[in-house]
Amino acid sequence: MTASHPPRPESLVPLDSTAHLMNSIGNELAGQLRLVSPLGGRRPARPALVLVAHGSRDPRALQTVRTLRDRIGELRPGLPVHLGHIELNAPLLPDTLAALGDTPAVLVPLLLSRGYHVKQDIPAMAATAQARARTAPPLGPHPLLAEALYDRLLEAGWPSRMDDRARRSSAIVLAAAGSRDPDSATDTRAMARLLAARLGVPVIPAYASAASPNVPAAVRALAARGRHRVAIASYFTAPGRFATQCAEAAPWIAADPLGAHPAMARLIINRYEESLATRAREAA
Repeated sequence: MTASHPPRPESLVPLDSTAHLMNSIGNELAGQLRLVSPLGGRRPARPALVLVAHGSRDPRALQTVRTLRDRIGELRPGLPVHLGHIELNAPLLPDTLAALGDTPAVLVPLLLSRGYHVKQDIPAMAATAQARARTAPPLGPHPLLAEALYDRLLEAGWPSRMDDRARRSSAIVLAAAGSRDPDSATDTRAMARLLAARLGVPVIPAYASAASPNVPAAVRALAARGRHRVAIASYFTAPGRFATQCAEAAPWIAADPLGAHPAMARLIINRYEESLATRAREAA
């Protein structure tokens, strides 16, 4: 038996043939050309994804968005992911954009409906960026959120199977933050319809502030219709005062907020990719 020897690293293999030499040169050139656009110059950097969180005094909220950031990094290795807050937590969005310098960015709001922050605050902050910063739509409404809400309800004790009698007595209150902007209520009602289609029971939106009905009023309205097994679906991206307040009004079970559910990370990437596709169509 002849002794075997481990192969030498490529860098140590002598260039003992013209073919090998040309192949090495070709590989080096290909690596350089990938950095150059067809029209000359270096290919522009891939836009950064900036998660735009509202900010909260509850430390669990900051931990949630950091976990989401990490999950997105796992799903899209190499994609630069940053975090910026509208208020209350560091880093604030203007500081994040300033740190990015001339790197273009897509801002993905960790907000579930249209409202003042999406329409006014975030675009105003984006306008201060040195490079172009595009703002993606809010996360909701979307079928992926219905899946995340359903999973959170299952975790809280919602039955995965339900007979007709139980179904006729059950319902969901979709508890959201609330806004004076009518578009926000429109988006939340659309999300309630998606969740109702997923569960096969009535889903009524209710709000912690700025809109009606509130959660106790929604529970009473369902009880008047014979729906006495009412669960609270927490339509919040992270734990906080409003989410806790709504959960305390639950007559039966209350689900946790959406948090760092895997569907949330997929949806954020979806919003980022949609925004890039829109920009490409506009450029064309």
